[in-house]
Amino acid sequence: KLGVTLIEDVQLEDVVPYIDWNPFFQTWELRGRYPNRGYPKIFDDEAVGSEAKKLFNDAQELMKKIIADKSMNLKGVVGMFAANRTDDGEDVLVYSSEEDRESGKPLDKFCMLRQQAEKESDDPYLSQADFIAPAGYKDHIGMFAVSCFGCDALVQKYEAEHDDYNKIMSQALADRFVEAFAEYLHRVMRTDMWGYAKDESLNEEDLLKIKYVGIRPAPGYPSQPDHTEKSTMWNVIKAEQLAGIQLSESLSMMPAASVSALVFAHPESCYFAVGQVGKDQVESYAKRKNMELSPCERWLSPILNYERD
Repeated sequence: KLGVTLIEDVQLEDVVPYIDWNPFFQTWELRGRYPNRGYPKIFDDEAVGSEAKKLFNDAQELMKKIIADKSMNLKGVVGMFAANRTDDGEDVLVYSSEEDRESGKPLDKFCMLRQQAEKESDDPYLSQADFIAPAGYKDHIGMFAVSCFGCDALVQKYEAEHDDYNKIMSQALADRFVEAFAEYLHRVMRTDMWGYAKDESLNEEDLLKIKYVGIRPAPGYPSQPDHTEKSTMWNVIKAEQLAGIQLSESLSMMPAASVSALVFAHPESCYFAVGQVGKDQVESYAKRKNMELSPCERWLSPILNYERD
């Protein structure tokens, strides 16, 4: 189904099976030593096992309380669009409908960056645009923005009670909830809304090991390190108008427990790092984005292979 869908009927308990607990322990700076790295093996670790178990049990208690009193809730938007890469192969045009695609009326354009640092192998120089078919093919792209609301109020409550432990615990749980929501929603897109992997039969553990077909990189990820592309996404899926998920001036998402992503279905789509880029590409990229070179360079400064003027 093409277009934008508001998702507000997913309950916290629906996403609990999709929680990846490993980053939870990293939040508390707990790391097991081999072979007891990662959840649940960390509980067997001599040094941090008992502390990890206590933290985990406390998290389960607070999680039950949050689910029972509904002090946090999930909301998001999903967009599904007809899509083709541009004739130069560098960007992706999205269309609201097949009619718009046929009459060449794009809704918007997602600009991509391509690997440029020299490789010693014959591997291709990748761009996310490579995962979308050129004009003449009926390809599609998905995207979503999801948030866990209610954490800020909970944080204020615990701050007023000088309860730093539950304050940090609430923030850690909000992060786990929204990441699980993203995992849950990505599966719904693959098997139902988009349905390119209708017969997928993976358990939650397989999902966390990314055994499914397709990827969901966010703007700002190594495979598209430019955060300004979030503005394009927000424009296309109306994340703020529909779900109240905002972008700050520095383009971080608010509430803090938010996840956004482009969703690619290409069977060979993969995560990669663009790495360092040269001035020639940045000049072309700025032009394609209708952006002045100087602000474009500022946003891309961590990956420039040259000194800015």
